[in-house]
Amino acid sequence: MRESILDILKSVKPDKRFDEVVEESIKPYIVLFLGVNGVGKTLTIAKIGWRLRGRGFRVVLACSDTFRAGAIEQLEILSRMVGVDLVKQVYGSDPAAVAFDAVQYARARKMDVVLIDTAGRMQTKRNLLDEMRKIVRVVNPDMSVFVGDALTGNSIVDQAREFDSYVGVDGAVITKVDADVKGGAILNVAYTLKKPIYFLGVGSSLDDLVEYDPEYVASMLGL
Repeated sequence: MRESILDILKSVKPDKRFDEVVEESIKPYIVLFLGVNGVGKTLTIAKIGWRLRGRGFRVVLACSDTFRAGAIEQLEILSRMVGVDLVKQVYGSDPAAVAFDAVQYARARKMDVVLIDTAGRMQTKRNLLDEMRKIVRVVNPDMSVFVGDALTGNSIVDQAREFDSYVGVDGAVITKVDADVKGGAILNVAYTLKKPIYFLGVGSSLDDLVEYDPEYVASMLGL
């Protein structure tokens, strides 16, 4: 059983580390983050920005969450903590326009990476998913990353499937792995989504992001 589960977990280990993907790409490398409310998407984006900045990349964050109260202020604070640039507009602005401005900003300044934050979208809200599709049409991201909460149990699978079918998912980050979980949600995502899992969120500080490790997840499962 251990070997069978490890085979599933190993099947979603990325061929290249996230920073290697960025390093080898045409700049700016555009990453769109998607997921439902409350999974820790904005903090995850800041963590990845912090990680990339520490490796010498020039990063800009795009606040395409123009809906949630406090979203712009939250990303402003995080961008200052990380030490990276931020492109924003006002609440109620077109999220696709913010993403477009961020990409143009990065190109004009020869920056390396654009990380696009978006409003948390319940996978059943078609109008919000249509808005996400518009962002994809406008900026044509190089990677779309699903951010899922390890505490949500089986619903993480429904979320991942819906986003993948409606928008398209290239990879995943699983958050809140430091909580009292056994790794089942990670296994479910690995088995159903079959896309690379790049990182696991293991805390609330900027350094609390680890690369996905199948053996580590297997140990969480008690194997």
